[in-house]
Amino acid sequence: MLAGADVHALKIPPRSPRANAFAERFVGTLRRECLDHLLVHGERHLRQVMAEYERHYNAHRPHPALSLRQPLHDPAEVVDLTARIERRSAVCGLIHEYRRAA
Repeated sequence: MLAGADVHALKIPPRSPRANAFAERFVGTLRRECLDHLLVHGERHLRQVMAEYERHYNAHRPHPALSLRQPLHDPAEVVDLTARIERRSAVCGLIHEYRRAA
């Protein structure tokens, strides 16, 4: 099944339980924040939901390990604190993102 989807499985080294920790952490976060709250209607819908969640995860969601910044955060970007705050729905309306209006 994996070969048909052009996915290559990598074996983790023996006796190294933390070798897969980052992937397991992301999968757990994906399940808790997204998939446990949605009814997925098929593979196409699942791919759409996962692509939208990936965009949210990398571009908007704060990460504690990065001092609550996004992975794709641009430190040179100036934020106008007097601008109005806008809300955007993401991941089929499950998650709301808040940003300053331009």
